Amino acid sequence: MRARKKNWAPAVLSENPRIIRETENIKGSLKELFKNDNPIHVEIGCGKGRFITETSKINHDINYIAIEREAVILAAAAKRAEEVGAGSLYFMHVDVNDVLDYFNPGEVKRLYINFCDPWPTKKKRARRRLTHDNFITLYEKLEIPEIHFKTDNRILFEFSLESFCRKGWLLENVSLDLHNSGIEGNIMTEYEEKFSAKGPIYRLEAYPRKPHII
Repeated sequence: MRARKKNWAPAVLSENPRIIRETENIKGSLKELFKNDNPIHVEIGCGKGRFITETSKINHDINYIAIEREAVILAAAAKRAEEVGAGSLYFMHVDVNDVLDYFNPGEVKRLYINFCDPWPTKKKRARRRLTHDNFITLYEKLEIPEIHFKTDNRILFEFSLESFCRKGWLLENVSLDLHNSGIEGNIMTEYEEKFSAKGPIYRLEAYPRKPHII
């Protein structure tokens, strides 16, 4: 997701208390940041923050971190979280490719991937998909025990099913039409609310079959 420049964004990026700015020193210090031992859940590519903000408001025993590579979008998400009174939630302006620099193995207990860029099916472009084998290997290095994934792109969903199965992960709560599935507790993203009327939302949960040795 890309956004136009916003005059207010620089001030939010420099002053909003929910944005972690000293990211080079964050690895291994998250307990000190949150001031508790609650599990940490991370969303990759948080967009304008509706999903992670609302999720944090109803789960007071979970710590949340949302990462986003687009600065203006991150600013909008952090601004929203502060205005509506989010729960235990912080934001990081980082790229998913660098997550090993910010989290220790086993530190993240759940990863959310919501409506990521589907990228074209050409081999070089497909490698950028957040459910490509290379990214799943990255998640394995982080020893993430579960991933929750949503998309409205059937090609990406099928690709993701194949990727997780090829890597030996177990799949649960797979839905080809989330909003009519009976699965409870779904919190929509901005994108999901806007485009769900145009077609079904696909969802899955993925769990490593066994501990991975990297």
